Amino acid sequence: MTQAEIIQALVSGLALGASYALLAVGVVAVYSATGILNFAQGAFVLIGAYTTYQVGVVWGLPFLLAVLSSLVIGAALSTLTGMTLLRRFSKDAHFPAVMATVGLLFLVQALAAGVWGDEARDLGDPWGLQIVKVAGAVLALSDVWTIATGAVLLIGVFALIRFSPIGLAMRATVSDEEAAVAQGISTRSVTVFAWSLGGALGAVAGILLATGASGVNSTLSVAAFAALPAMVLGGIDSPLGALVGGLFMGVAQQFAILLQPSVLEPLGAGFPGVLPYLILIVMLVVRPQGIFGTQSVRRF
Repeated sequence: MTQAEIIQALVSGLALGASYALLAVGVVAVYSATGILNFAQGAFVLIGAYTTYQVGVVWGLPFLLAVLSSLVIGAALSTLTGMTLLRRFSKDAHFPAVMATVGLLFLVQALAAGVWGDEARDLGDPWGLQIVKVAGAVLALSDVWTIATGAVLLIGVFALIRFSPIGLAMRATVSDEEAAVAQGISTRSVTVFAWSLGGALGAVAGILLATGASGVNSTLSVAAFAALPAMVLGGIDSPLGALVGGLFMGVAQQFAILLQPSVLEPLGAGFPGVLPYLILIVMLVVRPQGIFGTQSVRRF
């Protein structure tokens, strides 16, 4: 294993981890505000990627406008889903609500395959297949852009949650809902904010996952399942934990891919793909609340 290979695995792992982190933070935001584990996040991954492709490639509009359209549509559809379909479930009916999000994920996946087909399509991102060389390592420019974009967005999200009025309202509601209501905080506004944030972050993750050589395809939604172990690792009620867990999971997967032909060969070629779920099982047994989660979180 050379220095160049280590750098390449680290950069590609951070790029993948940034996408996982965006997904996981979105899921944590919805879970904290509503108590619903939102597997439909994978649907917004597809919506983000395919909307960008449709607007930017098929309609020929500027890439930035395509991205902005995806964010708006992802946030709007997520909010609509949360405030109509999932609002019908009581706060105690967690399992039916989770199953509804799973059903929505498969519905959107089938619709995407029916409209655009199963073959991978070029997203039309400006960096495409370009590469850069750093210390002898050949890096995909799309990975560099993914890391930079993910860093800016995650810093922005944490600043929004930390300092904005709606972010403060969300933190107060999560901490003590009854006290927040007594202080005049609108739980409906908090719920709308959480769903719109989750949808927008899911759309961004879909765009980032589809850049470069990956392309847009209906299997991108699988990333939402890979983000679940990242979220559990960091703590299912902790945005910071979602960030740390996402980055760790992405780097771990890429180093597993690097080591698979030699050190990990006995475990099979598919081991890197199952590694996040192995970590998930171990974490649920050893520390179910996650690294940064609270003790009140239970196994599910």
